[in-house]
Amino acid sequence: MSRVLLFLSTNFAVVLVLGLVLNLLGLNQQGGGSLPFLIMAAVFGMGGSFISLWMSKSMALRSTGAKVIESPNGELEKWLVDTVHAQAERAGIGQPEVAIFDSPAPNAFATGANKNAALVAVSSGLLSNMARDEVEAVLGHEVSHVANGDMVTLSLIQGVVNTFVMVFAQIVASALSRGDGRGRGMGYYFAYSIAQMFFGFLASIIVMWFSRYREFRADEGGAALSTAPKMIAALERLQSSEPAELPASMAAFGISSGGIKQGLRQLLTTHPPLSDRIAALKRQQ
Repeated sequence: MSRVLLFLSTNFAVVLVLGLVLNLLGLNQQGGGSLPFLIMAAVFGMGGSFISLWMSKSMALRSTGAKVIESPNGELEKWLVDTVHAQAERAGIGQPEVAIFDSPAPNAFATGANKNAALVAVSSGLLSNMARDEVEAVLGHEVSHVANGDMVTLSLIQGVVNTFVMVFAQIVASALSRGDGRGRGMGYYFAYSIAQMFFGFLASIIVMWFSRYREFRADEGGAALSTAPKMIAALERLQSSEPAELPASMAAFGISSGGIKQGLRQLLTTHPPLSDRIAALKRQQ
């Protein structure tokens, strides 16, 4: 909760500062004042992220077809649930729900708005293609995402940058169109659309940078909840497997995002290369 309050207060401070900037520059919504627009930008910017966060578990289950293990069927499912719950206890969080989704590629994800009521899911391909020590490390990685509050933080960062995008696009569009004497004509809306795309691209780079950073932290957590050799072995197994894919809405939450991206695309990927993650763990041994 303290993390949410910090980001909300930061967003509120940003809105106030940008309001002063808009008024000083005379870009105050054609005499209507900048405050209504800034409030709208904050509500829409943060609101969409919070709605996605609160619906993340149900959306994840629907998009992947994952089935929550209500009562373990067989020794493997019992081991899976017991391992996740034991790791959650060591990490100091509530016991997550555990689910399996049908996919031949090894993958796993964690999601949820509350670290004490999260979801950890693994693919059938991960269970069939990886040794239990490796699966244990992957589960530790996902439990660490939950314990670190990564889902909440990522959503909050997305909400803050969404607000920035809308406000900066407004500043640019107003500055370019205020001299035409016609108010909000086609020039304003064209400039706003272009500016929003440009700032949205820059915002995506920021969000994706954090997404990659949190993967290194979750690898460290997975190593702590299992062992470093197990975590390294799990990542090496993923490296030698077919690229694992999740629905686009879930890509940031998987253990791996698939193939290696080059050039500009590397700035917009949710995960660092597996080779970089393996090297980081080896340096810490």
